[in-house]
Amino acid sequence: MASDLDFSPPEVPEPTFLENLLRYGLFLGAIFQLICVLAIIVPVPKSHEAEAEPSEPRSAEVTRKPKAAVLSASKRPKKEAKKKR
Repeated sequence: MASDLDFSPPEVPEPTFLENLLRYGLFLGAIFQLICVLAIIVPVPKSHEAEAEPSEPRSAEVTRKPKAAVLSASKRPKKEAKKKR
């Protein structure tokens, strides 16, 4: 009766090249996602170079303001229609 039972491990085929590529690609993707999440969570101290950068967006905001003024100038107020009774 004991000779009828087969306790040998099942035969598992060796993974193919594409299976290995998929496995390691998924591992690299998971590591990349963890790095991205940690970059959001962990604050980075500002350096002197980072302090010089905010002056550039301010100049960009100045150039945007005239565009907004031009857009508002091109819009003419609608004539109010008289109410008919």
